[in-house]
Amino acid sequence: MSYLEARSRPNTIRPFSYTLSRFLDLFSGTDITAVPEADVAIFLEVVTDGLTQSTKSNRTGHLSAFFNFVKDTFNIDFTNPCSKGLIKKLYKQPRHTSPELLDKEIVDEIIYRAQGHERMMLELMARTAMRVCEVMSMRPRDLNIDVSTIAIEQPKSGRYGEVVYLPQRMMRRMDDYIREHGIGANDRIFPISYTTVYRMVKRLGGDVGVKLRPHDLRRHAATQASRSGVPLEMVSKVILRHADIATTQRYLGKISVAEASRMIESWLGKWLESTILHAVVEKWSNFHFCPVLNNSVSKYYILRATNS
Repeated sequence: MSYLEARSRPNTIRPFSYTLSRFLDLFSGTDITAVPEADVAIFLEVVTDGLTQSTKSNRTGHLSAFFNFVKDTFNIDFTNPCSKGLIKKLYKQPRHTSPELLDKEIVDEIIYRAQGHERMMLELMARTAMRVCEVMSMRPRDLNIDVSTIAIEQPKSGRYGEVVYLPQRMMRRMDDYIREHGIGANDRIFPISYTTVYRMVKRLGGDVGVKLRPHDLRRHAATQASRSGVPLEMVSKVILRHADIATTQRYLGKISVAEASRMIESWLGKWLESTILHAVVEKWSNFHFCPVLNNSVSKYYILRATNS
């Protein structure tokens, strides 16, 4: 565990510690290379009973990493039982499915209905893709008002120097909020628990008839940036701060029916407008046409040419 503690964050260490401590309690004094696959399978069945397939796979991964660590560190030649057929098949990760994308109008309504610190927290998650733990741990000292950035003190990636970029207007509102509430430089801006945030987001989503979790807002921010034409690499490295762009590709939501309709309407409308105008110009090349203010094809009037 000392190796893991020196290289990982507390949220990573905690589940590893649980799985390995249970395993070592059960197999203490046993030669690690001689633990039968069947015994490992029984152990995993006990420690994963009633859990989701994803959590089962994660706990199997913890144990597998332990076997690989022993194998590589002490140069012992044995087969990792977690990589064998039965365990590998029973505890594999479930097939990933892209989440449904929340309509922008719905998220906007949820934000506009909220007040005070609730609205501020929602905007940070839904506009800048901040993780809920990052929002909760923010302190005034982390804000750089001059360049509109927030320094992430303990990023999930463990990389030093991660920052979140805010629109200047939002940064000014953050600064005003801190001043109005007299929050000290080293105090948490939002001193509430994760449970409180989760219930708040769930309640605000329920007010407009949708099931909403804090992480849905981060996914929404990234998906909207991608739909707006922001390059995938920038969405991945700057907005989401993912180490691997493949993670970002799995992360972005599926296009909803409503959004697909709007996109088709917008694209098809522009295409029809361009096609019809081209045909009109080709056929009536000696005529002038004059667009009215709303720029609609149906209201383009063909005027008699001055030389007719």
